[in-house]
Amino acid sequence: MLSAQDRAIVKSTVPLLESGGEGLITHFYRMMLSEYPQVRVLFNQAHQASGDQPRALANGVLMYARHIDQLDQLGDLVAKIINKHVALQILPEHYPIVGHCLLRAIGEVLGEEIATPQVIAAWGAAYNQLADILIGAETAIYDEKAAAVGGWRGAREFKLAARVEESSEITSFYFEPADHGPILAAEPGQYIGLQLFVDGEEIRRNYSLSSLGDNGQYRISVKRENGGRASNYLHDQFQVGASIMLFPPSGEFTLTASDKPLVLISGGVGITPTLAMLEAALATERPVHFIHCARNGGVHAFRDWVDGLAARHPQLKRFYCYAEDDGISPAAHKVGMLSQEQLADWLPQERDLDAYFLGPKGFMAAIKRHLKALGVPEKQSRYEFFGPASALE
Repeated sequence: MLSAQDRAIVKSTVPLLESGGEGLITHFYRMMLSEYPQVRVLFNQAHQASGDQPRALANGVLMYARHIDQLDQLGDLVAKIINKHVALQILPEHYPIVGHCLLRAIGEVLGEEIATPQVIAAWGAAYNQLADILIGAETAIYDEKAAAVGGWRGAREFKLAARVEESSEITSFYFEPADHGPILAAEPGQYIGLQLFVDGEEIRRNYSLSSLGDNGQYRISVKRENGGRASNYLHDQFQVGASIMLFPPSGEFTLTASDKPLVLISGGVGITPTLAMLEAALATERPVHFIHCARNGGVHAFRDWVDGLAARHPQLKRFYCYAEDDGISPAAHKVGMLSQEQLADWLPQERDLDAYFLGPKGFMAAIKRHLKALGVPEKQSRYEFFGPASALE
């Protein structure tokens, strides 16, 4: 446990980190990835280049420092970190590397006058406390997944059983275990970790499961990203019959059992986890409003599938919004960005509902504002980030 003096020192550094935390973390990443290449595989280089990863870690460090004596105030942050770590198979031996580089970066960026031996020692103790919390929680999850029916630890070999083009940008990939054994049941909304080898280099990525996986297969639906090494490899080179190593399903953004009306709102490839949620919800009697926004009809994936479900399930209402008018009948969708007024028309009259939304960051920020303005309780308005978590404010 941290001493009162250590806690006070850590909290006193918060203003310094607020003014220069992102620069410090950027320096930390650059140093760690150059000197410890064995951990490069654990970080998405695209998120490094965009600055998303440094910003997310800087935000996490600040949150931890602010609440060093009230860790229960961190809310969902710790759970999100733990699940991302589990999906990528972060292990106890990785933590000393991160800790060493973080403390060194603090010293090099803040300088000796600020980063005194006492400050470095306090941050070392604080980091060790956090590492112990994360390692303990992650180990428990690894053990639980290994012991469950169809579960496993680490990487497991799967085969690509099928691939289906869902739109001009999105293709679905169906995986079945090479050992023909059972697979771990995934909760609707979870993602799975992939271990890929592209041009001799290992890459790890998380992709949302776009179906419940109750047929002995896992399905992911991947958008081809401009310059995306993993997505372009899957689209262009990964063919039926090929082997791939998968890590067990993970993620805390899951559908909660409830009899409240359910609203699923997605933008672009953010539709993927809502599909599994939709499947699960239709097995109950709760009403579902499914709202999807796409650039145009050509990139809108799974429209026919959702339309078919709506024809068979009167409890399901679906609504579509396209940013561009591509000539498809205007009766089938709205054209333009999803406004607060339009969303108000598509929501259930009763605003005591459960809303889940995913998509590009700007889209999610707007949806969050709209739901709050329209009277949806904030605790019942849930979202997930693809990639590093960041604030929507």
